[in-house]
Amino acid sequence: MTKSAQRLAGAGGARRTMPISSSSSSKSHKRTDARRRKLCSFPHFGRLMMKRIQIIDSHTGGEPTRLVVSGFPSLGRGTMAERRDVLAREHDRYRTACILEPRGSDVMVGALLCDPVAPDAAAGVIFFNNSGYLGMCGHGTIGVVRTLHHMGRIEPGVHRIETPVGTVEATLHDDLSVSVRNVPAYRHAQGVVLDVPGYGPVKGDIAWGGNWFFLISDHGQRVAGDNVAALTAYASAVREGLERAGITGANGGEIDHIELFADDPEHDSRSFVLCPGLAYDRSPCGTGTSAKLACLAADGKLAPGVVWRQASVIGSVFHASYELADGGIVPTIRGSAHLSAEATLLIDEDDPFGWGIGS
Repeated sequence: MTKSAQRLAGAGGARRTMPISSSSSSKSHKRTDARRRKLCSFPHFGRLMMKRIQIIDSHTGGEPTRLVVSGFPSLGRGTMAERRDVLAREHDRYRTACILEPRGSDVMVGALLCDPVAPDAAAGVIFFNNSGYLGMCGHGTIGVVRTLHHMGRIEPGVHRIETPVGTVEATLHDDLSVSVRNVPAYRHAQGVVLDVPGYGPVKGDIAWGGNWFFLISDHGQRVAGDNVAALTAYASAVREGLERAGITGANGGEIDHIELFADDPEHDSRSFVLCPGLAYDRSPCGTGTSAKLACLAADGKLAPGVVWRQASVIGSVFHASYELADGGIVPTIRGSAHLSAEATLLIDEDDPFGWGIGS
């Protein structure tokens, strides 16, 4: 006998029943229904209008890539450059929701997975970060290819990936490292000198590696992980100096990446790369390494096919080489990415920071 039944039992052990009237039952149901109606009257109860964005995170040499698998609006069937323009013009808040705090950070690079235009391409991708859009991203492409394998979409082999600046060829190796045959790279200008307040004259090269870079070897800075604040201040001052002087890449292209190089005891070089938005690249930077190879090739300091080992400011390494092309080179960058998260981002329209802080 249960405790409740014992409490209802008489002295002689006879069990007394407590009949429940139909009116009591009806009142109970009415109270329950009233509570349900009250809860449902709240505007957010059981709300199904919250936007959901499916993402898979990875990092390449310490630099994160957030692959957006679904949840963005349709961008049409144009090229990746055309779709990027639609995204920037009409739906930029989706970028900020994914990349800005509270869901992202200034370190994060986003990659929107798109259906490719060409039937022989494995995927299309649009890269973006906290300040805007990227033409190409080397570490991001390595992360995308590794993630596509994780999703079961590709196997080891050669795959074509469409980007806003052209189609790149990526090889997924049996050890799951990735080689990216980048878009053509070239040096646009050599020995450009500008005056940087607080630092004096600074000389560097302007080169294209999928993004525009100002590359500096003689800078007097210590390229090390415990000196990032000073490196950031220096590189930021250089970028501001370029902007003040009106110095650009070809066709007025904004030079939004600053790359500093130093000797490394174990590798060919160590670099610090300041990306748009004042974040520094934890990886050796694929497009930056491509720009570096273009300068080395132009100076006759690196022959085609010879491997260049580029270390980042935190010590991660890319292996790079190039082949000659008209007016420049075609670089190949090899590195590894590791998966770090699968998640659904939720966007509540009533959240004041739902589309990103500062958006």
